[in-house]
Amino acid sequence: MGELTIRPCNSVIGAEVGGVDLADLTEDEFAAVDQALLDHQVLFFRDQPLTDDQHLAFAARFGEPSIFPVAKVLGGDTRLQYIEDTADSPPDADGWHTDVTWIAEPPQLAVLSARVIPEVGGDTMWSSLTAAHDALSPTMRSVLAGLTVRHHRGRDFDERVGRFLDAEQMRRLDEAYPAVEHPLLRTHPRTGATALFLAGQFMQEIVGMTPEESDALLGFLLRHGENPNFQVRWRWRADDLAVWDERVTNHRALSDHYPQHRVMRRVTVDGERPTFTAA
Repeated sequence: MGELTIRPCNSVIGAEVGGVDLADLTEDEFAAVDQALLDHQVLFFRDQPLTDDQHLAFAARFGEPSIFPVAKVLGGDTRLQYIEDTADSPPDADGWHTDVTWIAEPPQLAVLSARVIPEVGGDTMWSSLTAAHDALSPTMRSVLAGLTVRHHRGRDFDERVGRFLDAEQMRRLDEAYPAVEHPLLRTHPRTGATALFLAGQFMQEIVGMTPEESDALLGFLLRHGENPNFQVRWRWRADDLAVWDERVTNHRALSDHYPQHRVMRRVTVDGERPTFTAA
């Protein structure tokens, strides 16, 4: 396809990669993509009409493709998800988050392929949580360094899932995935960079604080993470593909295309337990 190119979207987050066929990457090309992901946190590829198997195979080069926890509880083993928005099934990811932080070892990255794209709307945005961390004062970073946060699925998630699960299945989900605690600052296991570990609605409370204290601090940090100077926005075309590092980013799938039809295909890759090591 020609020479591999990497064009940054801005000086903080995101890059568009060209000159590669993700269905037939050489080892050298994959190494360059892998390094670019560490450098830019989210990568975008145009014109990648991958099949389901090719999508899974590309994701598997980074690690073990994940089974979604709800599917796992129900005995499923599907590692690839289709996310479809229609007039009767509205979009429900229009809020800043990192995927599945309510398990002990959240995903390390995600690979998203655009299958059906509406005529207008339906962009996705990403925010750099390393940039958000670095923009804080040294005093605030010191305060956050010793804090942990209780993560849980939350009421909204359980209400959506509860439309498809009976009471016994919900009980099994609760039993398999109780609340977990993660550090508020996270050290990237490969780069050593420090990021705010924000997860939107999955963050229930800061451990050891009163509800008022926790709400105030988490509210400030979540608003801080929404600064447009930390962000990149991608306008999808069919057969686009994005891959991002879940450990150092938040993302948000805008719902401004509703009620138009939109179909995305996603694979996440298993990660490690979040940790923080002071510099």
